[in-house]
This record gives sequence, structure tokens and C-alpha cells, in this order.
Amino acid sequence: MSIVKINALTVPAEQREVLEKRFASRAGSVENSDGFEWFELLRPMEGTDQYLVYTRWRDEAAFQAWMEGPMKAAHQGGAGGEGGGERPKPAASGSTLWSFEVVQQAAPKKG
Repeated sequence: MSIVKINALTVPAEQREVLEKRFASRAGSVENSDGFEWFELLRPMEGTDQYLVYTRWRDEAAFQAWMEGPMKAAHQGGAGGEGGGERPKPAASGSTLWSFEVVQQAAPKKG
């Protein structure tokens, strides 16, 4: 079965809008990756300042290939790019990556 990666991002209140806009503008950076199955950005409603970035992958190898390829390239940007501008300051003040193996799943019954 699939694997799930959850990146818990600590985001100060004043950076929430910045984080959400950055994710909205990522324009398919993960969707076309081999082995990618699902993405969700989860905004905290109460009791925490952590956003959860949920991704689901066919297997660990697919996730690692994305990490070493498209994700790495997307996060390197900045200096040397057009205009020579600096990379923007991260919106999150901390990050923790959790890994899970899917052992059971269910979908709504149709009909």
C-alpha cells in the first residue's frame, strides 16, 4: 500500500497568509511526479500554530525521487535567477516530517 508524508510546519499568525499564497502558486510542482497520489494543505483551526502538509505516494522510492528532483529544485531558486533577487524568507519557523504506511483505507460507498 501507499505511504503518507506529513510535514508539520510551525507558522506564526502573521505568516499564515504568506504560506497559503506560496502553496497556491506552486502550480503543479508535485502533481506531475511519478508515484504521487494526493496532496492537502491543512490549516489549523484551534489549539496549534502548525499547518500540516499531507502528501500520499505509491512508495518511499517515489517520494525520495521527488525530494531529490522537483522539490529540491523548487526550494533552491533565488540567487542567480532573473533579477538576481534573494530567496524569500521562509513562512514557517519550524518543520517536522512524519512518515506513515497506509495499512487500511476506506472510501464512501456509492449507490
